[in-house]
Amino acid sequence: MEDIKKAILDFAENSKKTKFYFSDMEKAVRKVIPDAKARAVKKAATELINEEKLIFFSTGSTSMYGLKGRGQTEDH
Repeated sequence: MEDIKKAILDFAENSKKTKFYFSDMEKAVRKVIPDAKARAVKKAATELINEEKLIFFSTGSTSMYGLKGRGQTEDH
């Protein structure tokens, strides 16, 4: 699980975008850990949100993730 969390954080830090879809995050994790399951990636992302390292966005029609403190990720 820690390997998946590290892969997610590496992707989030090196991504050109400040917000990204789960599918993009999952693809990035699978480049590093080919046998990672979607459920494990989702669980790791949820843990990172609970640890306040990632932020979850939902617009009603789509859900996105972002690295906390990067870009406009918080209400002003």
